[in-house]
Amino acid sequence: MTMQLHLQQVPPRNGRLWIRHGFKVFQRQPLALAGLFGLFLFAGFVAMLIPGLGLLLTMASLPLLSLGFMLATHLVLQKKTPTAAVFAAPLKLTPERRRNQLILCFGYAGAMLVIGLLADWADGGSTRDLQRLIAENADNDTIANAATDPRLFWGLATRLGLISLLSVPYWHAPALVHWGGQGVAQALFSSTLALWRNKAAFAVNMLLWTGLVMGIGSAVTLVFTLVGLPTVAPVVLMATGLMLSTVFYASLYFSFVDCFMFGAPQNLLDGQA
Repeated sequence: MTMQLHLQQVPPRNGRLWIRHGFKVFQRQPLALAGLFGLFLFAGFVAMLIPGLGLLLTMASLPLLSLGFMLATHLVLQKKTPTAAVFAAPLKLTPERRRNQLILCFGYAGAMLVIGLLADWADGGSTRDLQRLIAENADNDTIANAATDPRLFWGLATRLGLISLLSVPYWHAPALVHWGGQGVAQALFSSTLALWRNKAAFAVNMLLWTGLVMGIGSAVTLVFTLVGLPTVAPVVLMATGLMLSTVFYASLYFSFVDCFMFGAPQNLLDGQA
């Protein structure tokens, strides 16, 4: 079934509402949603064990992760419990949509591999050298010297900058194929146009997420340091990070709803819930 989607412009404050709605949905089904994210991480870990293809398959699955969580959020709003089937659902529609989703997935993986090569060129391989030293448990002085390599900055800047640019056309593209029946090129263009028209709302959303993650991370570290349990902080930070990641993916549905006027319960869309 193809839904009638209409691109619209939303006020900047809606970037905050997307986060709020994400938390509300998570509160309704915390175990189911956290379980889905944990299952995806485990599947990614297993895929990485496949020689030669592991990284490609993991990168290719990321567009399906975002769409799967949109479908999961949609089910939660319908008072249903989402299962792992949400990740396979996009591939079970028409052959054309399945083909378009696969093109998006492997196109994303290919772009990520190119970004990795460009970043390696920008930093001269210093990032890989640092990762190797850490994996080999090298002494602290050796790791510290490697970490001061100025080329690391250029590698990081290249990765973050290009990945941010890549996320723009891919932000809504899988959902536009799934619900809107759009082709690959049209979906990538529509997603880019939606983020451009609503750049203020997305900027607010990203700034709030950054502040939230940094604020919670600093607070957890400070609290456990003050009570004399600094070794517990990393465990709590990991659990908190997994929870916030789950909420982030759950909130993606609402940015799609706002940008394309796709139906959802009014009490969550008007910000009064």
